[in-house]
Amino acid sequence: MSHLTKYTLEFPINSSVNILYNRLSSSSGLSEWFADDVMIKDKVFTFFWDGSDQKAKLLKLKMNQFIRFKWEENDTQEDYFEFLIQVDEMTLDVSLIITDFAEDKQDQKEQTALWSKQISILKRAIGS
Repeated sequence: MSHLTKYTLEFPINSSVNILYNRLSSSSGLSEWFADDVMIKDKVFTFFWDGSDQKAKLLKLKMNQFIRFKWEENDTQEDYFEFLIQVDEMTLDVSLIITDFAEDKQDQKEQTALWSKQISILKRAIGS
């Protein structure tokens, strides 16, 4: 079993917290930027991409603050991904903090590029 390295990425998002949270937690919101389609049943989110699908279990969430998922095929406890909404107290700027895990530096580099691409789609969907 390989050891995974946790990493976080921060993306400034020009959006209200409510609108952003909806894009992170609903099937319609997630299918706008994260996957081609999303189905939710009993806290299991099924993400569809180009004819294949992956299931992630909803581990925990806090309304308008964060949502954490765990891919079903990964049995390691540490392997989750999380969307955290952070609001700067002074400027009220909204940031999306993504926590994910990578096997190595190359894997992290590839995942970071993919997250960046997905977040640019998210920003377009929101009009950010």
